[in-house]
Amino acid sequence: MTTFQNPGFAASSWLVAEREIRMKLRSKAFLISTGILMLAVLGSILASGLFGTANSKMHVAATGAAVAVAEQLPNLRVTTVDSVEAARELVRDGTVEAALVPAEDAPTGVQILALDSAPQSLVVALSTPPTVELLDPDALNPLLAYLAAIAFGIVFFMSAMTFGTTIAQSVVEEKQTRIVEILLSTISVRALMAGKVLGNSLLAFAQIAAIAALAAIGLTVTGQAELLASFGPSIAWFVVFFVFGFIMIAALYAATASLVSRQEDVGSATSPVMILVMLPYILVIAFNDNPVVLAIMSYVPFSAPVGMPMRVFLGDAAWWEPLLSLAILLATTAVVIVIGARIYSNALLRTGARVKLSEALAR
Repeated sequence: MTTFQNPGFAASSWLVAEREIRMKLRSKAFLISTGILMLAVLGSILASGLFGTANSKMHVAATGAAVAVAEQLPNLRVTTVDSVEAARELVRDGTVEAALVPAEDAPTGVQILALDSAPQSLVVALSTPPTVELLDPDALNPLLAYLAAIAFGIVFFMSAMTFGTTIAQSVVEEKQTRIVEILLSTISVRALMAGKVLGNSLLAFAQIAAIAALAAIGLTVTGQAELLASFGPSIAWFVVFFVFGFIMIAALYAATASLVSRQEDVGSATSPVMILVMLPYILVIAFNDNPVVLAIMSYVPFSAPVGMPMRVFLGDAAWWEPLLSLAILLATTAVVIVIGARIYSNALLRTGARVKLSEALAR
């Protein structure tokens, strides 16, 4: 006689995780939205780089000794011609915007030929610049800091909301249809919760990794390697913090959703978690130039995945601060998983009225 043996915790959790991943990958809405997000990230970087480079370069003709001068000037596309007359013809027919030709009596040794108005950018480029003393050469462009805040904030917010809501809806759907009773005849409650968190976490991590890879490719292709280098360390820390921060959020979504039995009640049950996800997004945008607020955010577990990478990008964090913040996040995640598992275990099989949090926490 053959006896059936239930799979262990790890095997059960992985079976549930595989089921969650398969269901999500079969969703056309998920695939289309992910594709649109990937294209938007890559397209925005490529467009800004390519169009910015193309629009910033002036097309000029140069001849003789003026060729060497033209090649030393920034943002010029130089066409070399054999004579001054050839340069004049290119200016007249609109092939080039201006021409540089030798002029012995000119201070710079060259003369500009233009059609109907002086090209101011070229005039300024040829002018003798004054001595400039930079008081803060390492100062970061405020616009770049603001864009970084939006990027970190919105990626964390959108990923946590998308996959967190998926976990919550899945939990309530299984309660509502009583599928959970069938599942629990084979696997444990904790394995079911672990599988849901694991499956959706892997999908979220894959999406974040794809965004980071596309951003790196886009910046490299468009010749923005310097910008990529400045973002590199902060992006690496963002990925690390996101991994553990999302697991914490996912466990909270699963736990709070188990308190209700109807899809209509999911929003109200998970609203406290939604607020915890939304606050870092709002704060990092509103206070991206406030070192005190960012410092506090970088040590609060629910906002650390956004606050600490932002401080690394700004150069405000000492080398040990991300490590300390990560240790706090890891400890908090462990505590949240333990508490969330207790809530999930005590409330999952209870249908009807909403389960009180105090009852779900009771042993």
